[in-house]
Amino acid sequence: MIKWETLKDHSNFPDPKPEPPKRFELPQLELNLFDKILPSRKQRKYDKWVNQKEEINKKNHELMKGYQSKLKQWEADEQIFLNKQKETNAAIDKRREQYLAKQPDALVDYFELVLSNSEYPDYFPQKFELDYNPETKVLVLDYSLPSVDDIPRLKEVRYVQSRDELVESSLTEATVNQLYDSLVYQITLRTLHELYASDVVGAIGSVVFNGWVESIDRATGQQVNACILSVQANPQEFSSINLKNVEPKSCFKKLRGIGSSKLHSLTPIAPILSINREDKRFISSYEVANRLDESSNLAAMEWEDFEHLIRQLFEEEFSQSGGEVKVTQASRDGGVDAVAFDPDPVRGGKIVIQAKRYTNTVGVSAVRDLFGTVMNEGATKGILVTTADYGPDAYEFAKGKPITLLNGSNLLHLLEKHGHKATIDLKAAKQILSERER
Repeated sequence: MIKWETLKDHSNFPDPKPEPPKRFELPQLELNLFDKILPSRKQRKYDKWVNQKEEINKKNHELMKGYQSKLKQWEADEQIFLNKQKETNAAIDKRREQYLAKQPDALVDYFELVLSNSEYPDYFPQKFELDYNPETKVLVLDYSLPSVDDIPRLKEVRYVQSRDELVESSLTEATVNQLYDSLVYQITLRTLHELYASDVVGAIGSVVFNGWVESIDRATGQQVNACILSVQANPQEFSSINLKNVEPKSCFKKLRGIGSSKLHSLTPIAPILSINREDKRFISSYEVANRLDESSNLAAMEWEDFEHLIRQLFEEEFSQSGGEVKVTQASRDGGVDAVAFDPDPVRGGKIVIQAKRYTNTVGVSAVRDLFGTVMNEGATKGILVTTADYGPDAYEFAKGKPITLLNGSNLLHLLEKHGHKATIDLKAAKQILSERER
């Protein structure tokens, strides 16, 4: 079960508050008997004391001025920190409300957090993908399992005194295979238990667990990703199982799971139910970039062409790592313009892309809207692309958030990176668009 409060940031501003400076002490005017007898001597001593006093006051003034400047900057930085902290915590509260309301994206986010908190050895993939159908209440999980080659082979290390050396002994292949099969069954049952135990709102009507393994096909030498087991369980039948006393493989079979009798053989099987990656918002796309040349003014393009251009451009960018990009229904600068699916295990996931063919500076409201869309979509990142530029408040809001802002200059650079030429002339675009609207 996820404790929402633990996700929030309650830390204090980490930078120490500036300490007031130690002021220089003012000198004392000390007069002796001769100073009192000789007025000129007294005057010289007085004038010198006045000069010293003025110099020290000047130094103290500079010290306080520097301190006030540092204090003002520290207070401004602290306020920025607190504002970001408040925004983050508010987003968590909003996500919690969405979860309690059983919104599908929020449910998926919640169960992803549950599985992310599972502790496993470092060599476990710890990769998974979830999909939830609110109509059937079925949660489908594609879970990456370790391969047989990931299992440690070392059995023991023994010191041989007669030879003064350490001798290692390894597990037999049969033992490794037996351990691997048991391990996979245990991971499957543990994961089902974690999902049901954390489902405090009763959103899950059934879980489908598909176990996938990335390995090298010994016949071809190529890397393959195969589903080696699949099982479906509803909360009623799973709650009747006492996991402390079960034999993992027998329990898996009792749940009518499917898979090879020898999981270590990595024999592919068809999943009971696969994740549905279709989005009804997605539409067929068309090529735009290949029609561009150095005379093409991106800021004056038809807005629909511009959105398809951005889709094509990011498709070329993400395809290098096996990703894909799909364009959504015509939005005319509202909602999601394209969605990227990046398979990279570190920076990958679902990425929302919005295209703004603007001739004026993009304000903070557009960036704030994108951040809200990222949260609502359950995406890992949001990318905002414009032909113009962003105001300082927009850049400030994006700091520390999973948002990337690309201005006109960045866009042209990305086009050139993928072998396309174009230009952005905002002044000319304003005139063209004005004439077009007449």
